[in-house]
Amino acid sequence: MNEEYLSAVKSQLDEKIFIHSLALQACMGGLYDYFSSKNLLSTDEPKKDDWLLAGLIHDIDYSDPFKEEHPNKTQEALKKYNLEVSDTVLNIIKAHAPERTGVKPVSKAQWSLFCTDSLTGLIMATAYVYPSRKIIDVKPSSIIKRFLKEPRFAAGTRRDEVILCEREDGLNLKLDTLVEICLTSMQKVSDNLGL
Repeated sequence: MNEEYLSAVKSQLDEKIFIHSLALQACMGGLYDYFSSKNLLSTDEPKKDDWLLAGLIHDIDYSDPFKEEHPNKTQEALKKYNLEVSDTVLNIIKAHAPERTGVKPVSKAQWSLFCTDSLTGLIMATAYVYPSRKIIDVKPSSIIKRFLKEPRFAAGTRRDEVILCEREDGLNLKLDTLVEICLTSMQKVSDNLGL
């Protein structure tokens, strides 16, 4: 991944949102690999680099002076660092907040960002309650249990959006499969996440 984008995200966002962005980038890569390995990506699906970049920079405008209009100010936030992105990446990002952008998720890339955006927080919160506080020790079943049976746990998780992963016209993934892919992907970058 281009170091310039990584540096821009790190400079623009507070530490918590930066870590979330790294986690989401990992999830997007894991989902791309999963769909690709099963030949579930259409020919018009964005390439993997676009998935990864969208995950990394999706919240770059979630800071002053752009926060109120997030994610509609992605390009303006990137311009501060003399960076730009393709319309493809921009449309993946816009689809994670359709109520603000008017762009509804259609592609697998868009649905992946939409469904996993807040799931990363639940996964990290689950790691924090483990005695070791290490994501490598987290089991998918712990995340599923907290997702389904403990609505106050990681209350900011938009469970209604995450569960849309099961839509046939979306990702067409069972919740436990999505959780397992994202957990495994985040475990691979645990050092970067401080977990």
